[in-house]
Amino acid sequence: MGKAFPKAFFNEPRNTMARGLNKVMLIGRLGKDPVSRQAGSNTVCNFTIATSETFKDAQGSKQERTEWHNIAVWGRLGEICQQYLTKGREVYIEGKLQTRSWDDPKSGEKKYATDIICTDMQMLGGQRDQGAGMGGYHEGGASNYERQSDKTPQRDYSQSDSDYSAPSAPPSAPLLESDKDDLPF
Repeated sequence: MGKAFPKAFFNEPRNTMARGLNKVMLIGRLGKDPVSRQAGSNTVCNFTIATSETFKDAQGSKQERTEWHNIAVWGRLGEICQQYLTKGREVYIEGKLQTRSWDDPKSGEKKYATDIICTDMQMLGGQRDQGAGMGGYHEGGASNYERQSDKTPQRDYSQSDSDYSAPSAPPSAPLLESDKDDLPF
């Protein structure tokens, strides 16, 4: 049998959050085409994405606020972003915040910028949104990125129409106001 913990162990206050959390998840559109460069033996791809939110101001008028985010993607995932992402493309980005600083050569002031270091990327939208469907890339190892495909069944166009049966799904309809009360959120 294993060792038993002393009773005092469970009565002592403990710090349950030993480490912090630095995680960012964004869905937005690219502001311009990605730009790649070599940084030593690695490739880094940079681009910006815009996220927007709408809200009502004090007067009840609908307002929209857009935030711009600097994204940096390293290694193979950066090469994939350079190859497949274009201005206006909707994308899901997951990563961490990192602040960098430098001395401005003109003013001599210390400048700061906060970037999102991307570790996962998912292309959103479809063929009408500049892509050939949905798909994403995630970190598979040290710097090994693997393609994730969506799990929807693809039609084999070599079959005749009579051999193809569409997957059955219940028809979708908008929720009535009375139905929305049953939602858990």
